[in-house]
Amino acid sequence: MKAVIQRVSHASVQVSNKLVSEINTGLLIFLGITHEDDNNDVEWLVTKIASLRIFNDEDGIMNLSVNDVNGGVLVVSQFTLHAKTKKGNRPSYINAAKPEQANALYENFKNAMALIIKAPIASGIFGADMKVQLNNDGPVTIIIDTKNKE
Repeated sequence: MKAVIQRVSHASVQVSNKLVSEINTGLLIFLGITHEDDNNDVEWLVTKIASLRIFNDEDGIMNLSVNDVNGGVLVVSQFTLHAKTKKGNRPSYINAAKPEQANALYENFKNAMALIIKAPIASGIFGADMKVQLNNDGPVTIIIDTKNKE
């Protein structure tokens, strides 16, 4: 499971020119799921993200979590995070989970995040053609891969 986490001052998702969800201060999480992922990956990743101290404290030091700043969370599924680009110019998505498995883990991720985060979890629509807008605050962008826990 891969996540690209961006600290944002605002983020939103539109589908077919209609606003689906939005947050103000918080985290925008692009979530990519591979066929090797399971609920252990979900639990580890949710705990890690919720605990990340990437928001500034009163001294301007990144020392606060999303909960500490009462921030929102917007989760967007993104199978392209598992693109393989070694051969040729057209990415291969063979490592991305099939939609049934990916959607189940995506839903589990959102539900697990909702148990930890003090704000409602906003999300895109799984499998939809989405337009994501964001104001990256910092910029702060963190990439986490559950298969490479460094």
